Amino acid sequence: MAVRRIDHIGIAVESLEKTIPFYRDVLELELLGIEEIASQKVRVAMFAIGSSRIELLEPTSPESPVAKAIEKRGLGVHHIAYAVDSVEAEIESFIEKGIRMIDTAPRGGAGCSKIAFVHPSDSGKVLTELCEHVPAEEEN
Repeated sequence: MAVRRIDHIGIAVESLEKTIPFYRDVLELELLGIEEIASQKVRVAMFAIGSSRIELLEPTSPESPVAKAIEKRGLGVHHIAYAVDSVEAEIESFIEKGIRMIDTAPRGGAGCSKIAFVHPSDSGKVLTELCEHVPAEEEN
């Protein structure tokens, strides 16, 4: 697997407005931006921490996968994302190794990234995301 680093840690929150001040003002992390990912029914706030990031996830609908995760497991760490060179290649490699994927094809993530999730039952009960950042010239 071509994992380069921990890309980000996703944290499920009830409210970005209530949670952002802790990360921005207390931890003094740089807020990189806030965006809505309509396809996943979530708003995210991204913070820089070294070469990684913290992603706060606020559901925008009770039907959001994040809302369902909060209902089932509560607030807190939602997933760990690993930066990879090619999400497509890693999906294929994982499937060949008998690992169950939630996503068998990449989908859009925050910051125009391509992402795919590994089923937690095959990753030690940790929701694991593979994340490929698309170069700016390819975003269009």
